[in-house]
Amino acid sequence: MCGFAGLCGVSTADSNTSNGIRAMMNAIAHRGPDGDGVFQARGANVTLGHRRLAIIDPEHGKQPMTTEDGQLTVVFNGAIYNYLELRRELIGKGYPIRSYSDTEVLLYAYREWGEHCVDRFLGMFSFAIWDERNRRLFCARDRIGIKPFYYTFDGQTLAFGSEIKAILASGVVKAESDRNGLQDYLTFQFCLGDKTLFKNIRKLEPGYCMTAQFSGDQLSVHTWQYWDLKYEIDEEHDERWFVDHLAGLIEDATRMHLRSDVPLGAHLSGGLDSSTVVCLAAGMLRGERIKTFTGAFPEGPQFDETGYAKEVSAFAGTDYKEIYIQGSELHDVLPKLMYYMDEPLAGPGVIPQYYVSKLASEHVKVVLGGQGGDELFIGYTRYLVAYLEKCLAGAIYQTADQHRYAVSLESIVPNLPLLQTYRPMLQGFWSKGLFEAPDRRYFSLIDRSEGMNHLFSGDLFSTGYSPFESFQQIFNRDELHSLINRMTYFDLKGSLPALLHVEDRTSMAASIESRVPLLDHRIVEFMASIPPNIKFAGGRMKHLFKEAARNTVPQKVFERKDKMGFPTPLAQWTKGVAREFVRDILLSDRVRQRGIYNISAIEQTIDNEREFGRVVWGLLCLELWHRVFIDGDLKVNA
Repeated sequence: MCGFAGLCGVSTADSNTSNGIRAMMNAIAHRGPDGDGVFQARGANVTLGHRRLAIIDPEHGKQPMTTEDGQLTVVFNGAIYNYLELRRELIGKGYPIRSYSDTEVLLYAYREWGEHCVDRFLGMFSFAIWDERNRRLFCARDRIGIKPFYYTFDGQTLAFGSEIKAILASGVVKAESDRNGLQDYLTFQFCLGDKTLFKNIRKLEPGYCMTAQFSGDQLSVHTWQYWDLKYEIDEEHDERWFVDHLAGLIEDATRMHLRSDVPLGAHLSGGLDSSTVVCLAAGMLRGERIKTFTGAFPEGPQFDETGYAKEVSAFAGTDYKEIYIQGSELHDVLPKLMYYMDEPLAGPGVIPQYYVSKLASEHVKVVLGGQGGDELFIGYTRYLVAYLEKCLAGAIYQTADQHRYAVSLESIVPNLPLLQTYRPMLQGFWSKGLFEAPDRRYFSLIDRSEGMNHLFSGDLFSTGYSPFESFQQIFNRDELHSLINRMTYFDLKGSLPALLHVEDRTSMAASIESRVPLLDHRIVEFMASIPPNIKFAGGRMKHLFKEAARNTVPQKVFERKDKMGFPTPLAQWTKGVAREFVRDILLSDRVRQRGIYNISAIEQTIDNEREFGRVVWGLLCLELWHRVFIDGDLKVNA
């Protein structure tokens, strides 16, 4: 786990390049406290910089790393978990691999398989390889988007790195807001596709490669997709086989993710996902007591899951650590988090994730977590809400039998008690329509702009861009077979990368490596192959995963129906200990002068935010982001 930066151009002076790469590396120093290095290509204006967090073979994994013949040089962020298997294969082919570093394996994998090396990797990765013989830079990002990669290209110079702040430090592009990206943020609280909130700065999307090719005095940049999820439905096996195979995949993924040459621990929330990972890991680390880390809030039992976490810890025999988070620190921690995050994404769960990562960093350098379980195993309540409406329509119009993978109203009824506490969601969902096209209905469930649009001036939305149309391009992809596949596919492409962005930044802010074994791409591909009427039978959320974990976790956790998803008492804070901070930011002269806000509407919103609302959160993060990056005058002591 590290950070990298690079400059690649045809006309940039060497002195400017050297200064630029150093500034870029300084901007991401938190990603790699264990070392740094710079590579300057011969005969080409290519400079690569790296900050290292040493995890695998700490003694020999220094970067940038170059092959013995000097032809290939790499900067790499992430972990190739099957590096030992690939190492044996490549040595068998005659390659002079000397270390046990996954970085060296990556280099020679590119030498052997070229661009197709990415198909052989099991892990999380983003990297750039300078290929001197072909005068080409080859870059790639892992299939799911666990590790970040950003870039800007002005036609002459390519600047890229692990974080946006590194690109801004290069001087190649200045910080300006992107209006289309802002519309995405207000709609989803993340940006779709390759957009960011910064004009002219793009992200290399998950499952994509990029090349920068020199040809005379020209530099051309090309991106393409090397992986996407295929929904080739397996009709040959029954539910029991799918459960057993899923259990085997999860065990193997956990085992592979335990490969580390430094101390290792795990996040533990007390939910099924993290509990499964912890219990499996604890059983595999024989003779070693794994450390687990849990966060909570003192505002009440609805914000405290430590009881479940302690139950798991006792069951698995872990060394339990916990932290209680205080809202009185919001004024200090939130600007800092906006700096680390680069962009305000997802919800206030970033706050406890940051605190728990800081706690973990006092004890270990690697942590495992349960991220991705809700998207993969169908764990969000909105999936059940959408299917309830679909079942009602099927029953009323007698169309249920027309769909191969339909869920009947009779089968879904026993699972509806899960919606008892979701009355506001149901009211909001049905107030926006009923029985419309599936894309319109799911968009209604995830669209956050209705509570936000009136807080901004109309000019912000006059770009001609439509977040809904961008959403449709993903949701309505061909051959998804069913509504549940459409919903989870969109979340895999949209909300999950945003959550992984948070995972990356909060762990890197604490200089630790975060691993997510449930997002092993073999598990992702396997879940896509299961018939929808088996994996979401009767609207049973996480049905197959629960069966696969039945004998792995404590019975109390297996049977719980009140998982909270790390709720943060933000509404209590903004009306209490953090009220003055929130009002100072959102009702300031700076906000009034920015010209994009409706001040009177914002004042009413601050006073009337509901308990788990995200409107004030979205406003606060957006304004702090403007001050840290666009204005550049809010200095953060990170």
